[in-house]
Amino acid sequence: MDPTNDPNFTPPSLNRNIEPPAHSDKIPHNLPIQPLVLADLGSEVDAPTPHPSAVGAPEKERESLRFHSKIPRKHTDLMNSSSDEEKEVKILPPTIKVKSSQIADLEEVPHGVQRQAKTLDQYEFPCHRLATTLSDDSKYPLVIVACGSFSPITYLHLRMFEMALDAITEQTRFEVVGGYYSPVSDNYKKQGLAPSHHRVRMCELACERTSSWLMVDAWESLQPKYTRTALVLDHFNEEINIKRGGIRTQSGEKRGVKIMLLAGGDLIESMGEPDVWADTDLHHILGKYGCLIVERTGSDVRSFLLSHDIMYEHRRNVLVIKQLIYNDISSTKIRLFVRRGMSVQYLLPNSVIRYIQEHKLYVNDTEPVKQVMSDKAD
Repeated sequence: MDPTNDPNFTPPSLNRNIEPPAHSDKIPHNLPIQPLVLADLGSEVDAPTPHPSAVGAPEKERESLRFHSKIPRKHTDLMNSSSDEEKEVKILPPTIKVKSSQIADLEEVPHGVQRQAKTLDQYEFPCHRLATTLSDDSKYPLVIVACGSFSPITYLHLRMFEMALDAITEQTRFEVVGGYYSPVSDNYKKQGLAPSHHRVRMCELACERTSSWLMVDAWESLQPKYTRTALVLDHFNEEINIKRGGIRTQSGEKRGVKIMLLAGGDLIESMGEPDVWADTDLHHILGKYGCLIVERTGSDVRSFLLSHDIMYEHRRNVLVIKQLIYNDISSTKIRLFVRRGMSVQYLLPNSVIRYIQEHKLYVNDTEPVKQVMSDKAD
């Protein structure tokens, strides 16, 4: 999240008391996400590299482990290819399989799901949907974390995770084992921010009733002060890798989980603004963890990566996700619609709409309309 919204924000160049992020020894060493965005793979610019486990393996085994840059989406794609090509091309199954029985009805209250605590002393890390075992030992485990206001959570926030899941499954050697929303605390001074317990609950309603792999972590929202994104990612590393020892493979060994930040293009662009993000934090976030960037309409994240020194240095740990169907639903505009008494149906889950109505959220918002209409999606 934008550090300038911290009420006690001091430009990094003037701040000598920045709490250091976790030491790198505490973060599992993981391979980079290896995005296919820059010409640093020679002639294989558009072709993903094979999994390291394929090195030294017989040719047939290497072929079975290789990811192809073109994955057929239609039956006609296979019909038009030669028989040899048909043997090579393989449609990859989803990493996280969603059974119809796992998709909860919007009107149902999920059973056995512990609600997030409203105070820090009652807090417990949610792991009810965190996979405990890798389904494919040739992959590396990965957890996706989205930090944000989520005031309120929208279908775009939900779709971002699904787009990231598709991109990781098709383009990388990682297996997604869980996803988390981490709403900011009330000390994040931004207009239109509903109390944190409301935002956490709306996120719970949205993902618990529409997803089989997403969860909400209230730790950041319960902090007495604004928490830097680098420290939030350290928290997830502490809970998943240090306290729980990572994740087991099919063979029984423990493997460290790679944690990546999921963000929109606007947040990434803020990382390039002078004296907003501390360089140490950027190196920590991008170098030790990594970032999944969902492009907004009209944005050019790839050009930005080329122009920003720190981003470029860690480019192999940044995966740019292009929206195939553009969706720019904005929480800011949702709040304006509610304030004007307009319908927000089909812009966010029904359970969230009902919650907003029951608690009369955003009805008396005082955000300047001009600012709302010009604001980027959040």
